[in-house]
Amino acid sequence: MYQKINAGALALVSVVVPQLVNAATEVSPPMVVTATRTAQTVDETLASVSVVTRDDIERLQANSLDDILKRLPGVSIVNNGGKGKQTSVFMRGTESDHVLVLIDGVKVGSATLGSTAYQFLPVDSIERIEVVRGPRSALYGSDAIGGVIQIFTRQTGNVFRPFFSISAGSHDSHLVSGGFSGKNGDTWYALNGSHEETGGFNSCDSTVTGCYTKESDSDSYRNESGSFRLGHRFADAVDVEVHGLYSEGDTHFDGGYSPFFFVPNETDFIQQVVGGKVSFSPAKNWDVKLSGGQSRDRSSNRQSFDGSISYFNTKRDSFSWQNDFAVSEGHILTLGYDYQDDKVDSDTTYTETTRSNEGLFGQYKGEFGRHDILIALRTDDNEQFGNHGTGNIGWGYTFDDGLRITASFGKAFKAPTFNELYFPGYGDSDLDPERSETYELGFSRNESWGDWNVSVFETEVDDLIAYDPMHITPSLPFGGANNISKARIRGVEMGVSTQISGWNLNSSLTLIDPENRESGSTNKGNVLARRAEQSFNLDADHDLGKGRVGFTLFAEGRRFDDVANTRRLGGYATLDLRAEYPICQNWLLQGKVANLFGKEYRMASGYNTDGTTAMLTVRYQP
Repeated sequence: MYQKINAGALALVSVVVPQLVNAATEVSPPMVVTATRTAQTVDETLASVSVVTRDDIERLQANSLDDILKRLPGVSIVNNGGKGKQTSVFMRGTESDHVLVLIDGVKVGSATLGSTAYQFLPVDSIERIEVVRGPRSALYGSDAIGGVIQIFTRQTGNVFRPFFSISAGSHDSHLVSGGFSGKNGDTWYALNGSHEETGGFNSCDSTVTGCYTKESDSDSYRNESGSFRLGHRFADAVDVEVHGLYSEGDTHFDGGYSPFFFVPNETDFIQQVVGGKVSFSPAKNWDVKLSGGQSRDRSSNRQSFDGSISYFNTKRDSFSWQNDFAVSEGHILTLGYDYQDDKVDSDTTYTETTRSNEGLFGQYKGEFGRHDILIALRTDDNEQFGNHGTGNIGWGYTFDDGLRITASFGKAFKAPTFNELYFPGYGDSDLDPERSETYELGFSRNESWGDWNVSVFETEVDDLIAYDPMHITPSLPFGGANNISKARIRGVEMGVSTQISGWNLNSSLTLIDPENRESGSTNKGNVLARRAEQSFNLDADHDLGKGRVGFTLFAEGRRFDDVANTRRLGGYATLDLRAEYPICQNWLLQGKVANLFGKEYRMASGYNTDGTTAMLTVRYQP
């Protein structure tokens, strides 16, 4: 492992760190709220954080959420067959359901699957994304073993501002999006909508794994979506806001094997999030935020050969009461209460269909000269699995020369999902919750030529839940969900940003060693399934005065598709090119070619990925 890390570090330095560079432009560090539930700059936080802005999304010409997230350090994506198909996010080698996802502060995701339908979330409704890597159960409760992703929908400005874009490209793809935002006195507002459609490509072609069928048809996708935000500040400095996001459509994919029929599937979906918050200060140095919301994940699955329909509808209600006390300059105490209630409605029989969770949390942030301290504690009372205590402790120190060192330790847990417990032929009601401990050491510095950061971490997960074909019981004749007694994940994340001859370069390298350490198992020492052990991303952009050109080089190492490591998926590298040019006042023409050399690769057994594609966009934005 460490030989890999050293070799990767040398490769990153030799490729990215320049011998001769231009002075870096002074840019204020972005603000984040997800790491501590209170506002602070990225430079101040003791967590490993990445921020993606609306400008980044448009510069990269990203047309899906996985296209954005895969570029970030510590994040690996698995997509089952293209646009609108099931997408899983693995953060720092943990499971795909170990990532907590928030939309405008509201917890989202499927209570049955335990993960979020990233593939259905519209990129054109996103203003910014904050990604916090490492355990955050001490602030958010269950699920945040690998980290937290918070998506913020379109924000408002101080003046009325419309925007519009239209795109067209390969596979008969097209996207139309538009909206407006603004402020009138003490009232602010934002509204946008989009329509997206693509003919797709053949998502799967294997009769022995994946979809278990071979069909030559293209698997299309359609999405109608929109978001809104409306808020008002009252005379006594009380801020009230409501917000929402809605996405509905359908996606076709290959799947379902029958000895007599090939069974193409179609899924109709709805993703819905509504929420609101009230913020006020009842006393000096005391801020209160009351927030709540509801997220819905709905899918209806049709098998075309016989017309049968199955459905999975889950609803998550959540409420939070947060109190921030400014004890003194540089010292903040946060105390709060969270409530969450999950409900399942399906034609599949589940032994239990509801589960609630209550959490009490406290956090202290303090500055002592060059030292920063963070301590967070939480207790959760889960209706099914009882009480669980979690915590985080972090320390940071900044030297005279700007070098910053951080160290942290965190404990997290995750309750099994309804599918892992009760889904017929897969679930096991005797499963235990997953528990983890993570140690992390970080280094960062802003140089005259740019900035760099390095994080080293180790995570141990007890009772990790994964599909195990050898977990045979009377109700699971072909195996099912099982607790792996122990898994250990070691890794390094490195990032460098600089400027060379007018080119702005942003790069990241991630190396992980995700190991199954279950005693007495034939799988002990194996790589955990679907984790890429190496990944590298380089974004380069050059301003031409009236236009801009850029490219992205992305590469991932091998991964295995099963716990036994018998299905090996080879590594790959892709190159994307992009360009933009202002065609007249407030109008911008953009073009992108993805996977320029048509690299063939797979992220999951049996499922295809796209070849060379092109997209042209016309964008209006004053």
